[in-house]
Amino acid sequence: MVENIEVLTHSSIRINSDKGVIYVDPFEIKGAPHDADYIFITHDHYDHFSPDDIKKIIKSDTRIVAPEKIASKAEVLLLENGKVLGVKPKIYKEFDGLEFETVPAYNNLKPFHPKAAGYVGYIFRIDHKRIYVAGDTSLTKDAQQVRCDIALVPIGGKYTMNAQKAAELVNIIRPEVAIPTHYGNIVGSPSDAKVFKANVDSHIKVEIKIQ
Repeated sequence: MVENIEVLTHSSIRINSDKGVIYVDPFEIKGAPHDADYIFITHDHYDHFSPDDIKKIIKSDTRIVAPEKIASKAEVLLLENGKVLGVKPKIYKEFDGLEFETVPAYNNLKPFHPKAAGYVGYIFRIDHKRIYVAGDTSLTKDAQQVRCDIALVPIGGKYTMNAQKAAELVNIIRPEVAIPTHYGNIVGSPSDAKVFKANVDSHIKVEIKIQ
């Protein structure tokens, strides 16, 4: 399953699954593949909810999932047959056969992602694996309760956890594989991935997807 997960840049993720092609927070998409079966948005900051990039990947039957407060913004981007599902934190949904859960994504002390905003991360159930895409979050009690096989976590600092805190989270939730995101573009540097990997317990495999 890990080989079917791409971190395109920053927090832009593409998953090729038996349920279709899933994007999370598409950003700086190259070309216009129009191949998205599902688009999941974690929150409405420009580097996560990018209408221009969504337009590059939608097709006539694309489904979009987004926090309730921004679902109406996403709806105007779809073609005639598209669907938008607004979600809250801490829910389970099945959307056209794709099962997923939402996890609160927020900052403990920083002002950028308040808990009250209703921002989310997602846990996808794909091919008998639980894939956690954390979104923009700190090392929170909610994140520490996640159970998953594959974890994609932000490491860039400033708006999210830094590499050390992200490694601490991964060591708590103990996935089989950890993939760092949210670095090397707007915030963070490529060296953050090395710091993250060095701090993750040796029994957890770290895959560096951003090259």
